[in-house]
Amino acid sequence: MTRVWLRMRRSARALPGDTRGIAAVEFAMVVPVMLVLFFGTVEYSTAVAVDRKVTLVARTLSDLTSQNVSVTAGQLSNIFNASTGIMTPYPSSEVNARIVELYIDKDLVVRQIWTATSGSSPPAGAVTVPAALKVAGSYLIYSEVTYQHKPIIGYLMPKAGKNLSDLTYTRPRQSQCVFYPPPSGSSTGSCPTS
Repeated sequence: MTRVWLRMRRSARALPGDTRGIAAVEFAMVVPVMLVLFFGTVEYSTAVAVDRKVTLVARTLSDLTSQNVSVTAGQLSNIFNASTGIMTPYPSSEVNARIVELYIDKDLVVRQIWTATSGSSPPAGAVTVPAALKVAGSYLIYSEVTYQHKPIIGYLMPKAGKNLSDLTYTRPRQSQCVFYPPPSGSSTGSCPTS
């Protein structure tokens, strides 16, 4: 028993100077923190990239629509398809969008002329136009995009994801308004006001 006791006393005295396993202990303490930082950075940078692409989709929708004198349902379908292609490599099935042509009358009251939507649950509701864009007798092309971004890992963000959205206003470029559906038998006509 005395031998065991002596060995334990020597071990206890030598313990403060023994540094053989210190690197393993430090590694075990630092790795969880480093993994959280790494995966958090990956998730955050992915969310920023997706948000940027949502903004580009909204701008592209209104830009492509505003470059036409009139659009058909087929052209609007192509515009939606081209715009959602921007989301690559992220799933474009999560993109929900709408394009609305607005008319601002002489009393600065905003009226919706036509709307087109894409996706499983496109944005809806009244469109609010900033006062700086309200010009009497003018038209605006409004586009709005929503996207449900789902995280890759899911430990740092809710697994359901985050709803990202953006909107854009553009004035028609080739004519006073963009006809939809186009006037039958004529390439010109008076722009609707209601």
